[in-house]
Amino acid sequence: MPANVFVLGHDEHNQRILDAMPSAAGCHFHPLLTFEEIWGERIVFRDVLTEAQRQLDAFDGSIDAIIGFWDFPVSTMLPLLRRRYGLPTASIEEVVMCEHKYWSRLVQRQVIDEIPQFGLVDPATDTEPPENVRFPLWVKPVKSFASELAFGVNDLDTFRDALAKINEGIGWVGKPFEALLEHVELPPEIEAAGGRTCLAEEAIMGRQLTVEGYRYQGEVVVYGVVDSINYENSPSFLRYQYPSTLPEPVIERVSEISRKVVTAIGLERMTFNIEYFWDPGTDAINLLEINTRHSQSHAELFADVDGMANHEAMLRLALGRDPAFPHREGRYGAAAKWFVRRFDDGVVRQVPTPEELAAIQHIVPGTTIELTVQEGDRLSELHRQDSYSYQLASVYMGAADEHELLAKFEQVTSALLFEIEDVD
Repeated sequence: MPANVFVLGHDEHNQRILDAMPSAAGCHFHPLLTFEEIWGERIVFRDVLTEAQRQLDAFDGSIDAIIGFWDFPVSTMLPLLRRRYGLPTASIEEVVMCEHKYWSRLVQRQVIDEIPQFGLVDPATDTEPPENVRFPLWVKPVKSFASELAFGVNDLDTFRDALAKINEGIGWVGKPFEALLEHVELPPEIEAAGGRTCLAEEAIMGRQLTVEGYRYQGEVVVYGVVDSINYENSPSFLRYQYPSTLPEPVIERVSEISRKVVTAIGLERMTFNIEYFWDPGTDAINLLEINTRHSQSHAELFADVDGMANHEAMLRLALGRDPAFPHREGRYGAAAKWFVRRFDDGVVRQVPTPEELAAIQHIVPGTTIELTVQEGDRLSELHRQDSYSYQLASVYMGAADEHELLAKFEQVTSALLFEIEDVD
């Protein structure tokens, strides 16, 4: 009998990855709320949790696993649903301990030194950063995703401007996040902070990278390190690239820090990804944030280079199996997810047609293009965008090496044409 696996926050892109995985033959995948049903104009945590429970309660069969790839609220619904249906899971406290940026920093400070100075800020009432946090700094909600409402600031005026913008938009995630916190046993200082405050922390510099891994039967395993490369003179991502081109001693150090932090938190039978900065000038490493899931953005990268998507590790863990992640058994020596962006607001008037996308993918083999906007979109009104740019498309690509990745992306962007009307 195939295992019944429920996919929370289902979308077609990730379903195609699941269907191509080795374990898919022994599974029957069931959508459990679509991506669109969870992320609409607003997120209503209680409603989506109740609806997920209703669908599971109505299922006539065994519930063998519940999986998901996405950030909040999917990442935090998973332990609640798994516990309700008797499936092994990390505790909701362990997950929220990482998801709440301020709580996460407090935990990190107990076990490692590689973190910046930080403090808590209320965007509704505070006008200055914490005394111990110096400019330049970043200020961001204690819960957000895709760097939404995260601002780098250099002085008091830009700090106050950032707080005003955050205060205006923080409720979109902050309100449902506070509904989640009702399910969690919180330390007094986190209960006081709630879900609509901000983390202010000193800016950390250098090359950005992400460590991916999992914990199984107490052992913390790191299976890959991915480089995160920005557009020039911008904090917005240009591409994720695998494998990392960083020096091996740096990779060993961030892997060891990751093992130490995850061991302290728990996260048994969970995948994780932890973001870092390494400063080549000083050799300093700083942990940016801990995510209690693997990155679905990296799935094709691992499949192309190692021969197995990271979704497979998540699925095997959910089914109680050892992920046994392979190494360098894929078709390509390097892979990337590229972000096609625009840095000014506008209204999308025309996007490439499916036929045009297919033609580009035929001309540039090993490439998959997915649009993230549609005709009529006002870029500044889209959610899940960072604070400095607007994503138009994702380009997944495998190649022999970094040089070929760069050449293939130039081919793609020269043919990928959008018509966007400027707005004042």
